[in-house]
Amino acid sequence: MRTTLEDRPGALAGLAAHCGEAGVNILGLQVFPGVDRVTDELVLRTPDDWELADLAALVEAAGGSRVSVLPCTEASLGDQPTRYVLAARAILAHPAGFPDVVARLFDAETDPAELDELMDGMDLEIGDVQVQLRRTAPFTAAEHARGTALAELVTDVLAAAAHDGAPVPGTTSAGEPRIEATVGGVRAMVGASAVGSATWLVDPDGSWHLDLVVDPAWRRRGLGSRLLLETSRAARAGGAVDLVVRTSADNPAVLPLVLGSGLRGRIRMGTDDLTVRIPLRQPAPDRV
Repeated sequence: MRTTLEDRPGALAGLAAHCGEAGVNILGLQVFPGVDRVTDELVLRTPDDWELADLAALVEAAGGSRVSVLPCTEASLGDQPTRYVLAARAILAHPAGFPDVVARLFDAETDPAELDELMDGMDLEIGDVQVQLRRTAPFTAAEHARGTALAELVTDVLAAAAHDGAPVPGTTSAGEPRIEATVGGVRAMVGASAVGSATWLVDPDGSWHLDLVVDPAWRRRGLGSRLLLETSRAARAGGAVDLVVRTSADNPAVLPLVLGSGLRGRIRMGTDDLTVRIPLRQPAPDRV
């Protein structure tokens, strides 16, 4: 449960007293300070017959505002600093998995397109890629700062890899597949064999929904980024508003895919999937 309380002595004690009188046990507490109000996150155990609305009413009666209540598991009782350290380690090991790591860290795994417009958001920038997180509970200033720091960590790791000579997504060399446009798609060819393809379906609203496939033997060579870039050129010529790519939420290839294309994309996390939306009101970068 999250709620905002006035920043005054006794405000949190009053909430704790109300919980105790109602038989609600406080198992965990995290405080996010503000200028004149404080956001408190509590892990609570309620009587068996309580509904979420009962708990929200209790907190509001104790002076809480902007109350959000969600069911949780014992995992919510984990030490918060440890969670951030583990998240940083995961990002250092696999920076391309940043969208999935940060979504789980901030409990923002629900697809905002399916919920109401009152959801709060946090947008994190990594180069030209914008990772969009949405959830019911408002993000605090402390969480925005933490998210920005993690995004900067990813940027630094990717920049260091490029500086050390690691392969940069989107670069090509002699012997790379040639890209060919077909009717309703783009494909990568080696001789007479296709090693990658991008096909699309067009929505009435002007969005092109892509199905992008790369042969396993040709992955991690920037081929997906080349296909995405060529598709963006075809989409612009066809008057598309944007490109939409959907994949599983734990797909580590998405971030390098968009970064390597040079396109500015927005990544949005869902419960099981991840959506990349690339607006096409930007000039397509030159292909390397």
